[in-house]
Amino acid sequence: MTRSRSKGGRRLVGGLLLAGIVAAATIGGGHASPVNAADAPSVGIVCTTSTDPTAGHASFDMSTTSGYINLPDGNTVFMYGYSIVGQPFQHPGPVLCVNEGDVVSITLSNPLTRDVSMMFPGQEGVTVDGTDAQPQFDGSGTLTSLTNVAAAGGGSVTYTFTASHPGTFVYESGTDPDLQVRLGLFGALIVRPSLGADYANDNPANRFTTTGNTATAHNTEEFLILLSEIDPYLNQAVEAGKTFNMNNYHPRYWLVNGRGFPDSIADNYAAWLPSQPYGALARVKEQTAGHPLPGLARYINVGTEDFPFHPHGNNGRVIAQDGQPLADGAQDLSYEKFSLDIGPGQTWDVLFEWYDAEHYSQANPVPVTVPQVANQVFGMFYSGSPYLGQTGPQPPGNQSLNQCGEFYIIAHNHALFQITSWGVNMTGPITYMRIDPADTTNCP
Repeated sequence: MTRSRSKGGRRLVGGLLLAGIVAAATIGGGHASPVNAADAPSVGIVCTTSTDPTAGHASFDMSTTSGYINLPDGNTVFMYGYSIVGQPFQHPGPVLCVNEGDVVSITLSNPLTRDVSMMFPGQEGVTVDGTDAQPQFDGSGTLTSLTNVAAAGGGSVTYTFTASHPGTFVYESGTDPDLQVRLGLFGALIVRPSLGADYANDNPANRFTTTGNTATAHNTEEFLILLSEIDPYLNQAVEAGKTFNMNNYHPRYWLVNGRGFPDSIADNYAAWLPSQPYGALARVKEQTAGHPLPGLARYINVGTEDFPFHPHGNNGRVIAQDGQPLADGAQDLSYEKFSLDIGPGQTWDVLFEWYDAEHYSQANPVPVTVPQVANQVFGMFYSGSPYLGQTGPQPPGNQSLNQCGEFYIIAHNHALFQITSWGVNMTGPITYMRIDPADTTNCP
């Protein structure tokens, strides 16, 4: 019964259901700093950063891996993946976070039985050992050389580029990408602007909430929605060493941050998902004078079709696409949008906010009569009260996941066939935004 609106009162605005508190580690050069469950926030983005103190450099030692992930219908599926050297298989690959202007160096080792590579869409001047790493073609369009491949069975290459502009990007295999990206060789790359880690890009107006980046803090509001798909017949063929006709490719599973619902709203590094570390539950606080900044949502689509992500009852302000700010000089070209149609290979950056527009409370009750408990149907997230931060009576024996009178809003792909797992409804890329009251004293 509490609604959220844009500041100008024009239309409904609120949190886009996404996942991700970004760990605010200092980004320098050198080897990657792997993240484990003890160091990571319980919800939100888990940044893998460089720990070498060399200013202006960021280095990552990575390896291809293979393993299995769990799916919501009880199946498991074989996958490829990128991991930090010395770390086990994970899906998706680590979220690599660097600073604008950093010289980024990524060494990829490849123990798989297939040649593999990495591409960095949106990054310019990528080289391998000082040589142009882009594929070379002759006048007829025939591929003549590919300098960026890590050969099967232990090959290694080092990619170098300068992260020249901030934004949200993807890294993925450039070798047989129709097959290898579908198998899981992808991850997110976040380039922080020179203004600082609490800005989405170099526009000072695009600042968001980043206070309190710790394993127990919930007031950092930067989220990732990484959308992907799986055809298990492709994965099964690769696992068995057989060929697969890509003309027969047909996704049966769709995931958000490598998980399907309900696993998608579990904490980062949930014990029963050892290979799928990233949750997709957004946890935010209502916007008040003491909590004035919006949140930031980073969308990535590594699938083969549009993903129309649909946060219920909420708009967001689209400020960048494919790492490019929506601006023409000093002219702001950002815009509000309700359902976000993320195309294949695209990234979108979206600012959002949630606040109690009507200021409903027990002292300012909603203008309807709330039914008696015996006449209500209670969902598992309902507190028993329509007011944020309040709890109320519930039927005897009712079990609730609500902890302190918080609100929950669902979001999902609005192509409804994509919120299934081989036909099992209400699985797939679904998540929630948890809205905590301004006073979180009683909120775990």
